[in-house]
Amino acid sequence: MGSNILSIGKSALNAAQAGLSTAGHNIANAATPGYNRQVVIQGAANAQNLGFGFMGQGVEVATISRVYNEFLNNQVVASQTAKSALDTYYAQISRIDNLLADTAAGLSPGLQGFFKKVQDLTANPNAFASRQAVLSGAQTLAARFQSLDSQLNASREDVNSQITASVTSINAYARQIAQLNDAIQKASATGSPPNDLMDQRDQVIADLNKEVKATVVKQDGNSYGVSIGNGQPLVLGTQAFSLATMSAPDDAGRLQVGYLNSNGSTASLPESTLAGGRLGGLFEYRSQTLDVAQNALGRVAIGLAADFNAQHMQGIDQNGASGQAFFGVGQPLVSASTRNLGDATMAASLDLTQTKNLTTSNYRVLYDGTDYKLTRLSDGVDLGNLPQSRDGVIFNLPSGTASKGDSFLIKPTASGAQGFTVLVSDTAQIAAAGTPAASVVASAGSNNAGTASIQLQAPLPAAYSGTELQFAYSAAPAPSLSITPPDPAVTVSVTIPGPPPVTSTYPSDGPVPYTDGATIEIHGVTFTMNGVPADGDTFNLGKNKSGGDSSNALKLGELQTKNTLAGGTASYQGAYSQLVSMIGNKTHELDVNRTAEANQLAAARQAQQSESGVNLDEEAANIMRYQQAYQAAAKVMQTASTMFDTLLSLGH
Repeated sequence: MGSNILSIGKSALNAAQAGLSTAGHNIANAATPGYNRQVVIQGAANAQNLGFGFMGQGVEVATISRVYNEFLNNQVVASQTAKSALDTYYAQISRIDNLLADTAAGLSPGLQGFFKKVQDLTANPNAFASRQAVLSGAQTLAARFQSLDSQLNASREDVNSQITASVTSINAYARQIAQLNDAIQKASATGSPPNDLMDQRDQVIADLNKEVKATVVKQDGNSYGVSIGNGQPLVLGTQAFSLATMSAPDDAGRLQVGYLNSNGSTASLPESTLAGGRLGGLFEYRSQTLDVAQNALGRVAIGLAADFNAQHMQGIDQNGASGQAFFGVGQPLVSASTRNLGDATMAASLDLTQTKNLTTSNYRVLYDGTDYKLTRLSDGVDLGNLPQSRDGVIFNLPSGTASKGDSFLIKPTASGAQGFTVLVSDTAQIAAAGTPAASVVASAGSNNAGTASIQLQAPLPAAYSGTELQFAYSAAPAPSLSITPPDPAVTVSVTIPGPPPVTSTYPSDGPVPYTDGATIEIHGVTFTMNGVPADGDTFNLGKNKSGGDSSNALKLGELQTKNTLAGGTASYQGAYSQLVSMIGNKTHELDVNRTAEANQLAAARQAQQSESGVNLDEEAANIMRYQQAYQAAAKVMQTASTMFDTLLSLGH
């Protein structure tokens, strides 16, 4: 009997010790990520039939079990995946939201400043300062377009960098899960669950879902199978598969995610299948916001350049010549897929008379074996066969030989802002005038004291080929004019009115007799001088730099408020404001959604932790309870020892 009591006490002592160790382990890992509290599962040992009844044999510790609720854990992981995607999207879009809406660095101040200078030019069309201000404003506007596009490209590079980092993390997590599957399988062979290893695996899966949404399937035993995308296996038992980054077939600067097959080939995974997590947030930001923003900015640049050039070329510059193209702009980007089997090449160009119809979409041309089919990617609309002009773009028929399935990607406006440049560098080439001006002008010196005047006679030459000349009057020794600069190769013809008129020719490097009312011809220009000049009076003859009136500058300034984009419904400022509004609204939407998802994650985590988390107060109470049980079990063993000693003493 004493032996029975001793074994019962020993089993109770062992159970209490297991409880103390488990409670202590819980307390030690209270802050460990992914840890689920553990409990001792114990039961009464099989009783022994002693004839008069079954007598208990103490306690047995069945196992150490973790308190794990799969449903609650899956809710936490799902919410965490969604929040990671929203946080990533928000972090990216908030940067370009601040960039585009910046009152100092955005496009709006550049547009307003440039057109303000164009409108100022109408008041002073011949002033060098006003013309230089227009060129400076144009350069500033071009720099603003290029800077914004450069920063959008920097965001694109950042997305590529983060995609690479995310793929690296996913591969690392896949290897860890496979290793943990192996360790768990080996540890489970003992018949007891390796709780800590299972917690570690669940935590790695949770971390994996921060990168990309993953589906977990329980396999034979305690192994997990993990898949992503359309069911591509990432982990099968102890085997891990890998992802890799690869350039898009039709866009070398756009990284995609590829799946490494067992034969060594890499199959690209559609972006739409890699939802959730950081990777899903990056793909969604790039396709739904970044691409649209860059195309929209390019559309404004192309529309402005096309309209301004068309109006500028209708005017006349200070040289009397028709205006030239004022702005240069980027052309559509066309790229053939690297998967094409044929050698066909394709080109597209802007229809500068239809820029109001430009969209912010990209297009794809696919050869079906018979015809080239055009598809607008923003809405998936089939636009028919090539060649054709559509949406402000001329889609040319590819040249060369194509194979069925060959495709081309066309980005009509993506490079519009990057290629926005100023082509005019001379202030005299600004075509502010709407009507032609005289090629030559003549004027009396501002300090003249005499009464003489100078008047040009028709017909005037279409273009004045001479230099700036000054005629200085000398009264002695005889009334005459000296010409500066003198040119021995040039003669001056003087006609004194008659009847009959008398015409004489003089070299321009000598004195030319002055007669009131005489007609003088030099460099093909004829003028008369009338009146009595004072000694030292001067008269000027030279090229007209006035450029005529300012009616074309007025029309150029009016372009600022005309609705010339988005099918004739938006001005340049309006189209840009729509872009800023779209980005701003999406940023706000993401901010609201990520806050809501954070609250949902907190609630899911609280529900999960309320069941599986470590409560330090509860564990402290367990320590006291197990301590008392331990002491009581020790007392039982002490009693059994006393009884045994008493029995031994009875034998003496």
